[in-house]
Amino acid sequence: MSNMDNGRNFFTETPHIKPQGAEIAETILLPGDPLRAQFIADTYLEDVVEFNRVRGMLGYTGTYNGKRISVMGTGMGVPSMSLYSWELIHVFGVKNLIRIGSAGAIQDKLNLYDIVFAIGASTDSNYAKQYNLPGYYSIIASFDLLEKAKQTADRQGQKVHIGNVLSSDIFYNEDPTALHRWSDMGILCAEMETAGLYMNAARAGVNALSILTISDHIFREEATTPEERQNTFTQMMEIALELA
Repeated sequence: MSNMDNGRNFFTETPHIKPQGAEIAETILLPGDPLRAQFIADTYLEDVVEFNRVRGMLGYTGTYNGKRISVMGTGMGVPSMSLYSWELIHVFGVKNLIRIGSAGAIQDKLNLYDIVFAIGASTDSNYAKQYNLPGYYSIIASFDLLEKAKQTADRQGQKVHIGNVLSSDIFYNEDPTALHRWSDMGILCAEMETAGLYMNAARAGVNALSILTISDHIFREEATTPEERQNTFTQMMEIALELA
């Protein structure tokens, strides 16, 4: 692989991503936890090259079923996801960005380890203010990736939920009724990154999708462990890897 690919210069770097000549593929998986990125690279990818470790935000490129694919941690929250996804899109030419993360269920029909495809992302974030839009913006996934992911899940025999999720800036909310009100509007689960990713992708005309695994049920006070979240959410990983 050349250090120039379709005009993409892999010697480019930012203050946060320094590939030092390593390739970043046009399709990238984006877990919040960089150790989940390392797990995916170690478990699923061949011919792996590390392209980033700035601030411990590990990034790798390899092959999966003969196709080039990258994986990189993004950290937590809309600001962190937005920073990394913006640089991946605008500096490194990434075209397909797939968040693979955890979420807290706020609907009774969801259980631990269920998979959610985020068709839309409601949010309490102020990230959209920068666009100076004369109204409210509907934050949605890229249909091409969503359709492909659903077809992949069907082939794999994976049951998934598809719907609206909440991307919240607040993990410890002073208002104990807030999530109940989001639940009343049909929101499936709460997480902290999807809205920023979808807005960056829409503005740049590229594709984005969030595939989430239910790590806890907020109203039932059920939860997985940090180790389980890092190493056992393999069903969503295997769906996402097929999108390269």
